[in-house]
Amino acid sequence: MTVHFVGAGPGAADLITLRAASLLAGADVVLYPGTYLDADVLSHCPDARQVDTQALDLDQITSVMVSAAAEGLEVVRLTSGDPSLYSALAEQTARLDAAGVAWDVCPGVPAYAAAAAAIGRELTVPLVAQSVVLTRTQARSTAMPATESLAAFAATRATLALHLAITKTRSLASSLVEDYGADCPAVVVHRATQPDELVLRGTLADIADQVEEARLKQAAVILVGWALAREGAESWLYKSDRPRKTVE
Repeated sequence: MTVHFVGAGPGAADLITLRAASLLAGADVVLYPGTYLDADVLSHCPDARQVDTQALDLDQITSVMVSAAAEGLEVVRLTSGDPSLYSALAEQTARLDAAGVAWDVCPGVPAYAAAAAAIGRELTVPLVAQSVVLTRTQARSTAMPATESLAAFAATRATLALHLAITKTRSLASSLVEDYGADCPAVVVHRATQPDELVLRGTLADIADQVEEARLKQAAVILVGWALAREGAESWLYKSDRPRKTVE
């Protein structure tokens, strides 16, 4: 049998893919991250055995998946957002490979995309920012590589999408002021698309105050960059004076 790693999207039950819904409907066992997942997503698999992994370590999670696969059961391992970002996919699949268990991956809507949608902003604006940096800051989690300092990313003035960083908002905002300016737009989206979604809009000068007042501790994406101001040139692709082929 196969273990399916499925992106559960940012939270809303109707923001998973059709493929994800089909895999959930056919699953016998579903492992899900209770800390981040809206329980409504589990409405797609009402008859499956549901395992909340928030209190389990990696070996315990792997044991559940391997045991279920050995019984010939279909297994879905839900991840918040998309499995390509901060999902521990590499560690889990390495363990499944060692156990001889087949697996595949179903993508999902990433949290940063849901955050951008919540505020109605494009993260790439011509002549302002054409790159998006998906990163996090050092907290009580895995150490950041020495080559991936926030200062190095900030020097590019690309749009930043910071995950797993909400408890460090004040220090990161302070460190970004030199490159982006104190009045640079900064937005925090807490639990994007979920019933208790909260959007905080501000600048690098005041966003930390808002976060601390709201007492946010997890499940939030921080967006920083001048693209959020929605001021820039028009895209060359759609310019009216751009030479175009004649349609015959």
